[in-house]
Amino acid sequence: METQQTTGDTSTTKRISWKSPSNLAIIKYWGKYGTQYPRNPSISITLNNAHTISKIAYRKKEKPTQDVEIDFKFEGKENLLFKTKLLKFLESIKEHFPFLTDYELEIESENSFPHSSGIASSASSMSAIALCLCSMEREIANTLESDEEFYKKASYIARLGSGSACRSVYPSFAFWGESKETENGSNDYAIPFTEGIDPVFMGFHDDILIVSKKEKSVSSTAGHKLMEGNVFASARYQQANDRMHLLLEAMRKGDLETFGKICEDEALTLHALMMCSNPSYVLIEPQTLSLIKEIRNYREETGHSVYFSLDAGPNIHLLYPDNISKEIENWKNNVLSGFCLEILSDHVGTGPEKL
Repeated sequence: METQQTTGDTSTTKRISWKSPSNLAIIKYWGKYGTQYPRNPSISITLNNAHTISKIAYRKKEKPTQDVEIDFKFEGKENLLFKTKLLKFLESIKEHFPFLTDYELEIESENSFPHSSGIASSASSMSAIALCLCSMEREIANTLESDEEFYKKASYIARLGSGSACRSVYPSFAFWGESKETENGSNDYAIPFTEGIDPVFMGFHDDILIVSKKEKSVSSTAGHKLMEGNVFASARYQQANDRMHLLLEAMRKGDLETFGKICEDEALTLHALMMCSNPSYVLIEPQTLSLIKEIRNYREETGHSVYFSLDAGPNIHLLYPDNISKEIENWKNNVLSGFCLEILSDHVGTGPEKL
């Protein structure tokens, strides 16, 4: 991506804030190579209520240095682990934002949901940071004038921080990866993907059933790395491409049954790959399995198009169209709530927002 040099004088403190959503991959990316490149393409639902708000206050240094300098707080408190990771990331992208070493940065971040519990908190947090940085570039260097250029670079930078984060900069649905399914797909950044999609999917609900708020025992970064030695890896990547074709066909036709089946198959495949890694590990909880059984029984009994998905954690994503939301609401409150700590109601979202 193009880099820009600093222009102009900003001697006072300026502030930028972005709210960026998490996303749920329907076709999962699990396994990467190089600099956060995916082994297979993925497509995701952009959420609305599950989000991160990141704020950057920046002031010109009296004497420029070669290092990025930050103060960092997560949800109002200092967090040395997160600060160290963020600082390492910012140091790694200085070539894309040369002005970073000219400023003192105060960064604050907060989530609307539990971090590191399998709701793609890295996707929302890194996309929010990337959007803030691109806004800084706009203000400091007077570049990234077009929205297309702005969001493409934000997606590119977000990917360098967390692969799935590149999809969070777009509303509704986002596609990431090189694929015969789209001419514009790229491993470098995600693209918005709504053209030709049946309207029923634009109003989809995604309610997150929280069965655990504990931090995952194995991080997604470690999980991706374990795919390198997984004997099922090559078959999985081909499977993902095959399912992508079927999924997009279903989304264009408004075929809820095929869409839902692929959602569930992908979720279970993801966790099966974890169980088949070396060393193996299990992120789902007993309540996760209980909820899956409840969802499948309810669907069989009522005929309602209600499905589940999982991210890299134990919490269930409950997926269904808007026209049955009242029935689902009663069922959630009366039955599903007994299996989980909390239910976060969410839906297909409108994308990031500059605050």
